[in-house]
Amino acid sequence: MPTPVDTTQATRHLRKTDPVMKRLIASVGPCTLAPSKTTSFHALCRAICFQQLSGKAASTIFNRVAALAGQKILTPARILELPPAELRAAGLSTSKVGFVKDLAAKTADRTLHFPSLVRKSDDEIITHLITVKGIGIWSAQMYLMFVLARPDVFPIDDNGIRQALSRFYNVAPADMAAQAPAIAEKWRPYRTVGSWYLWAALNQQTPG
Repeated sequence: MPTPVDTTQATRHLRKTDPVMKRLIASVGPCTLAPSKTTSFHALCRAICFQQLSGKAASTIFNRVAALAGQKILTPARILELPPAELRAAGLSTSKVGFVKDLAAKTADRTLHFPSLVRKSDDEIITHLITVKGIGIWSAQMYLMFVLARPDVFPIDDNGIRQALSRFYNVAPADMAAQAPAIAEKWRPYRTVGSWYLWAALNQQTPG
């Protein structure tokens, strides 16, 4: 069974293999990534809410959905009970209402059986999760990174990752597809922690 990332060992490896990352680590400090204490269903609902939105806007909408549900940790039964119009009024688009409803239905009927996922490989988990409407590669990667704390995930299509690579590694947008994997290759088998430091360093330099 795959085990969560050892952030101490990962940070040591990143310092040794990548001088840019060494500077980012010194600026950001210790990596606080750890397996999530929330449920898989709640985490994936959150990932759906955050798709294609800024963090601030997505947080506002997700908090409204949680308030509407009356739950700190969302459950499939409660999401299935909520009328679509009320979810839309909370800020979810029509398509995202369909996505969270499909996620809730597939969780409730055990099409998605989260306890069994922890024994699967990263690729197997991604293949399983993307059967849910609205869960694509990015959302599945966020699940691997922030729920399971899998050590070697690199979300190359994430906007924040791309911004950070442009800022800290001087990668031009036109060269991203070619250069980003080569940069992250130096971080293996700890690309998750490398990605975490890119986000953290970018947030450190972004106002608000």
